[in-house]
Amino acid sequence: MPKADIPAFVGELARDVETELAALIEREELRWTSDNPDLAVLFGELRALVLGGGKRMRPAFCLLGALAGGGAPHADVVRAGAALEMLHAMALVHDDVIDASASRRGRETTHVRHARLHREGALAGDAVRFGDGVAILVGDLAYVYADQLMETMSERVRETWVQMRLEVNIGQYLDVVGSVRRDFTSATAERIGLFKTAKYTIERPLHIGALIADTAVAKGALDALSGYGVALGVAFQMRDDVLGVFGEPDVTGKPAGDDLRESKPTALVAEAIAAASPAQRSVLDRIGDPGLDASHIDDIRRIIVETGALASVESRIGALTESAVRSLDILDLHDNVREKFVSIAHAIAWRSV
Repeated sequence: MPKADIPAFVGELARDVETELAALIEREELRWTSDNPDLAVLFGELRALVLGGGKRMRPAFCLLGALAGGGAPHADVVRAGAALEMLHAMALVHDDVIDASASRRGRETTHVRHARLHREGALAGDAVRFGDGVAILVGDLAYVYADQLMETMSERVRETWVQMRLEVNIGQYLDVVGSVRRDFTSATAERIGLFKTAKYTIERPLHIGALIADTAVAKGALDALSGYGVALGVAFQMRDDVLGVFGEPDVTGKPAGDDLRESKPTALVAEAIAAASPAQRSVLDRIGDPGLDASHIDDIRRIIVETGALASVESRIGALTESAVRSLDILDLHDNVREKFVSIAHAIAWRSV
């Protein structure tokens, strides 16, 4: 399917969310740096993480949940969107440390930058530990601010928020364990995709929005949103898998092939290994070698295509997206709201970044 554009409503909401985030960071920076200017580093990193790019998908799904719940965009939806982006900043900076990623959105990652600054400044101690420490603390700060933004929400919204935070950590741990065990099975890849991406990126933001609009929203409506969110979220993760191997670094902002060097348990790799001949399997056995160069990556890409894994995953992305859209039939949506659900589904399923 041809690439679909991100719907205009996403950008409109993003501007409001970014205004909320910028004001929070500026206010907190002034508060903490008046006595200690060194703390400006933390807020500079936080500002770069949350305002330096991103698709703003989680706030968009929060808004869609609110619209599905019969509500209209208002301050609590924007505030929840800002909290979701703060939480995502935490996840990104911690994930970069876990994966030893060198770049994020075309920019040096926080831990790499501060390790370099440590070395250049001839500071005491270990440069890598320092860089990792700064990144972890920046992530922790984002986590606190995310929670602070949700303090005034209703009990049901807070319960969903807590569940989402637990799920993303569970998914991250499954990803880490799956990588070191080289657990390249479809079941593992789908379980990781469910918790690390589908619930965190789409299902729970939809639920939060619906509950903001109506704290008594019916279970049937939440279940329908789950049907849409889980199917589309798994498709979203599969698209990430494809971009992690075949994406253009100038577009994605990340080095090509990092998922292969880190032996990420993805649907793409699982399908290639399951369908590979012994000769092809010998090439795929190199997955997980941090020393994979461009030539090795190209060889693995070729096998993924030859085994039909790429075509299979692309087909599954299409089927999951169609399933997500069909889940909307249960909901009583105005035509313009349904169109928003459909257009964003197509945009993220066939995105290039």
